[in-house]
Amino acid sequence: MNYFKDFLALFSNVFDGMPYLQSLTVIFLSLAVAYLLTGTLAHLLERFVAPNQGTFKRRLSRIIQAPIFYTILMVGLSMATLLLPVSDVIKGNFDSFFETINLIILTIFFVRLSKIILELVSNDDSKLKIISIQTLPLFENLVVTVIIVISVYMIFQNWGIDMTAWLASAGVVGVAIGFASKDTLNNFISGIFILSDAPYKIGDFIVLDSGERGEVTDIGIRSTRLLTRDDVELTIPNSIMGNTKVVNESGGPYEKYRIRIPVGVAYGSDVDHVREILMGVAASHQGVCHFPEARVRFRAFGASSLDFELLCWVDKPMLRGRMTDELLTTIYKKFQLNEIEIPYTKQDIYIKEMP
Repeated sequence: MNYFKDFLALFSNVFDGMPYLQSLTVIFLSLAVAYLLTGTLAHLLERFVAPNQGTFKRRLSRIIQAPIFYTILMVGLSMATLLLPVSDVIKGNFDSFFETINLIILTIFFVRLSKIILELVSNDDSKLKIISIQTLPLFENLVVTVIIVISVYMIFQNWGIDMTAWLASAGVVGVAIGFASKDTLNNFISGIFILSDAPYKIGDFIVLDSGERGEVTDIGIRSTRLLTRDDVELTIPNSIMGNTKVVNESGGPYEKYRIRIPVGVAYGSDVDHVREILMGVAASHQGVCHFPEARVRFRAFGASSLDFELLCWVDKPMLRGRMTDELLTTIYKKFQLNEIEIPYTKQDIYIKEMP
């Protein structure tokens, strides 16, 4: 506290021979300065930071007053302690105690400030895309951990405790834990990239390269969970999800999903009539989207049929199976009513002569 010497030398002439009165005077003066400064700051912030301005400025103005007030107060208490007629050891302990309190107050301030900044960045698409609403809790925990570790280190240094041996031990333990939890760390890092890159989100229907298809029900740091159409939950490590081909059926400009209904009719059928029936089936079904509009394609001259395909969209990928069933049923009934033959494989047996 060498920077207090000039002030204390000047102040010692006041109330000479009354150290306790001098200490109380310093405490009251520090309180007055703290109240005066924080009050002035609050007035300036209220004047220049309007309620309709950015959330960051308003939240910052709320959290900045407390650390300034208590910092001034702790400095005043340290100065008051130096005026007391006690040993240098006791003065040093008081000084370390007040500095520790001040470090704790500043730690709380920086924790709150970091959360405000990260929340601001996560809500701004023009900033870092890796920090999003999904990854915000992860980055908040990481930043808070770093701030607390630095604060604890400074507090130990303030009390004269050597942290070299502790840091060396922590490094050895960290290396051992890293080797033991290699797969966990791999899943953890892959989970961060999945959350930041967002190739899929909760509620999407995805198909994996291995053939599994289901709805994403949870995206965690370690794994991703899918609920299949058989109501079976799959838990897949993020390291696998990050290194496999994932088809997001809910992706694209909208969540709608196109289904394909292949239809074969006999040679000699009226192709315009077939096209009209298929379009009518799609238009009359309530589950088929009107936009994009359904369409019919004449695909090929098959071995025994004229191959058509009805293309239409449904609201969600999960409706694919049910809508295919309903459309096929309706098409079959319409073909029967209009006497349109659906060819099928036949085998004719000719007997050249009776035995």
